[in-house]
Amino acid sequence: MTSPAATTPARRVPEAVHRRRWAILGVLMLSLLIVVLDNSILNVAIKTISTPAPTGLGATQSELEWAINSYTLVFAGLLFTAGLLGDRLGRKKVLIGGLAVFGTGSALAAFSGSPAELIGFRAVMGLGAAFVMPATLAVLMNVFERHEQPKAIGIWTGGVGLAIAIGPITGGLLLDHFWWGSVFLVNVPIVVLAVPLMLWLIPDSRDPNPGRIDPVGVVLSVTGLVLLVYGIIKGGQLADFTDPTVLATTGAGLAVLVAFVVHEKRSDHPSVDVTYFRDKVFSASIVAITLVFFALMGVTFFAVFYVQSVRGYSPLETGLLMLPLAVAQFYFASRARLLVDRFGNRATTTAGLLTLAATLAAFAVLDGDTPIWVLEVVFLLMGTGMAHVMTPVSVLVMQALPREKAGSASALSNTFRQVGGALGIAVLGSVLSAAYRGDIEDDLGPLPPGTRHAAGESIEATLAVADRLGARGEALTRAADEAFLHAMHVTALWGAGIAVLGAIVVAVYLPGRPSRSEEDDHRQELVSTAD
Repeated sequence: MTSPAATTPARRVPEAVHRRRWAILGVLMLSLLIVVLDNSILNVAIKTISTPAPTGLGATQSELEWAINSYTLVFAGLLFTAGLLGDRLGRKKVLIGGLAVFGTGSALAAFSGSPAELIGFRAVMGLGAAFVMPATLAVLMNVFERHEQPKAIGIWTGGVGLAIAIGPITGGLLLDHFWWGSVFLVNVPIVVLAVPLMLWLIPDSRDPNPGRIDPVGVVLSVTGLVLLVYGIIKGGQLADFTDPTVLATTGAGLAVLVAFVVHEKRSDHPSVDVTYFRDKVFSASIVAITLVFFALMGVTFFAVFYVQSVRGYSPLETGLLMLPLAVAQFYFASRARLLVDRFGNRATTTAGLLTLAATLAAFAVLDGDTPIWVLEVVFLLMGTGMAHVMTPVSVLVMQALPREKAGSASALSNTFRQVGGALGIAVLGSVLSAAYRGDIEDDLGPLPPGTRHAAGESIEATLAVADRLGARGEALTRAADEAFLHAMHVTALWGAGIAVLGAIVVAVYLPGRPSRSEEDDHRQELVSTAD
């Protein structure tokens, strides 16, 4: 008979660290909170920022897309290098340094005097966030035993849902009482609170055999992504994806990204170890992460304009309306593992992506008079679907690599998460922009040529022109609402199609429910390797 001691894995985490592991997780979630909070706050502020001064900055739709994507592109492009630096220099040092840079960028962004300044300072924030995000998961993997990691990662993933919930409501409250810059300034006191707690609680850790930094790979990846996203956004702005400038820029971006992959395959110290992607389960998990954030960021971008511009809700009311999405994601993120235990990764994740696809398609039937509770149900189901994708695939990715490579695994996961979000905003935002301009163009005919082009940029630009026309602008306001709804319907169906593609990928490549013999083998592996 096997004794209890024989089936209990030996502890690999020092006792002093093990005792405070949940407090450490709480501090890590505080740093995660501001990184995710920033984008979720910005979601409800984009309409305000798009209004002319002094209320906002008068940003066009393409400038709004860049204000979001300057952050996500720098974030995504530097994540893997930041993960390697954390593995080399120590995750605690990198985490605290990243928070300091993020807080500085937030303070500068709050006092931006133009859309161009906002875009630049958002890039500084992305630089800081790139060093925060991989370090949080890397520390988590080093303070929790393997059998507790799925639960801890579930709570960590749920923290994303919490930030999504707090962000829009906080943003709405701030915008009701203060100027638009307050949505960035709010990050500063959180940084001031988080840094001393990290100095006190978090142990430092590093990879005993860290990889070398790959500057060529970093430059190629950032350059390729920026060119690709710029071309996509420009195509939406012009409502013409066959324009020579658009084709040249997107083509150059794709060429640079191909050069990046070739370089990484040949390098003896790659930024991204492409050999990881030979594992079909790992690759499918990364695809799922990418597509979930592609859909989430793209949907929240157009949903804010639907709720505020078409339906007339305030920023605070918008934040409250998005609460079901965040609450569902937070609630189910830590419970998704129960379904994985019962049905397996494949069934759970496929069902989650199909649920996400259905909720995206539901936006195609919303109009200006749809009862608002219908939107609430859609948001609730969307958050539920996301939670049942993010937790299983995050665990699969993080456990695919050894503990000492936790920074690399975290960086890979978050790189593709951010690339997915950036492409979601670029692609779906450009589809929205192109469809809107194509539909509203005839109604802008009587306007002067310069005003006509600016008014076709977005629904906010059209409504600003309609306001200046007084009573004569009422017909233009109705036309703007109708054009936006049509554009939203088209964009939602594109997003639904992407989510269905993701469901097919995970249904084919993710593992199903393990057999009893495989579970026994896994338990035996934990016992034999825990020394």
